[in-house]
Amino acid sequence: MSDQSPNPHHVRELEGHLGVLDTLSGTALGVLSAASGIYTYLGVRSLLDNEGALSVFAALAYSIAVSVGIFVFWTYLLRLLPAMRTARARLGLTGAMVLGSLAIIAMSSWLNAAALAGSAAVEQHLARTVQDYQGALERAHTVAVAAQALERDVARVRQSFQDLSEQEATGDLSGIAGRGAVFRVLRQKAEELQSLEAQIAAQGPAVEQSFAEGNAILSRMRALTVEPGPVEARSVEFSEEAVRLAGLITQLRQLSVAPLVSRAAQDLAASVVLPTLNTDATTAAGQQATISSVLDVLGQRAATLDDAAAAVASMALPTDVSYTPISAADAVIRYAGNFVPSWAGAIAIDLLPAVLVLILAVTQAAIRDSRDRVPIEDSLTLAELRAAVHALREVEGELPPEPPLSRPTPLREPAE
Repeated sequence: MSDQSPNPHHVRELEGHLGVLDTLSGTALGVLSAASGIYTYLGVRSLLDNEGALSVFAALAYSIAVSVGIFVFWTYLLRLLPAMRTARARLGLTGAMVLGSLAIIAMSSWLNAAALAGSAAVEQHLARTVQDYQGALERAHTVAVAAQALERDVARVRQSFQDLSEQEATGDLSGIAGRGAVFRVLRQKAEELQSLEAQIAAQGPAVEQSFAEGNAILSRMRALTVEPGPVEARSVEFSEEAVRLAGLITQLRQLSVAPLVSRAAQDLAASVVLPTLNTDATTAAGQQATISSVLDVLGQRAATLDDAAAAVASMALPTDVSYTPISAADAVIRYAGNFVPSWAGAIAIDLLPAVLVLILAVTQAAIRDSRDRVPIEDSLTLAELRAAVHALREVEGELPPEPPLSRPTPLREPAE
């Protein structure tokens, strides 16, 4: 399919449009530069902690510099890039445009994004922190509850020793009825386990109270993430609640009775106070044999309790969570994936003139291409045609040549 024939009227039409649009380009570029400077000012103000006049002046100076830089940069490109005729020159200026665009993003666009979505990004940071604290609290509570479940294992071992002591009292264990040496050993260990069982049971209310208090703090922290008002003031209160919650999580970790049960299990078989045996040799031998069996049982029960406590102790502990205050600009960068529209708007307001540069470059290229393919006789205007006819008649001698322009006589200074 062949190209359309060159049309000089089309070239004049495009040049007329460019003449009209050229007056609008400067105004549009100025408005875009001013808008970017305003949002840059807001972004810089969010980074400065000082509220004095010097900070206002510094932010204002930076935003003005950004506006002027953007305006001058795109003005140069709007004028120069479309006028380039060689591919090397166009490629060089295109590279300069890309480099300058990256510089504009670095000095302005991210601050614009901070102004557009800074508060929402900080609230996103608060929400993520609440989720982390909730996971740590629930994990600490799970470990503490699992440790409380060791109470049933302790109660089972304690009951087994009580049953053995009852059997010994009736003579079904060693064959000697009464409350002798074997009976006292069994009772001794049953009482130790009963004391451990009581300690574990006493920890239960403290665990549940800490967990309930932690949930109440979490509810308050969630409310702070969505409350109206400046996010900076809410962040201060959020930080105070986070410190309290971190202390409760540490307290829950310390309420775990798994280490206590593990130490008790190790002492169960190691710390046995052997009573005095019967003076009768036969009876003493029977008691000694029974006590040895009881000690073997103690070792087995102690190993069972130690394994149960070790299983709880090996559970994954909650991760250490700490709330770190963050500025609006840092929050926008950290959670950039959640604020793509804001980032797109912040970058577009700075780089939109690049589209105007490309449009102008394409239009100028089309004008040059059409003009190069138009014969000279088709592109002459009426004024140019008249001038050409006049020159031709002068050459042929039909018209007298126009007198040369007389030079003005320089003024002479009066003689002294």
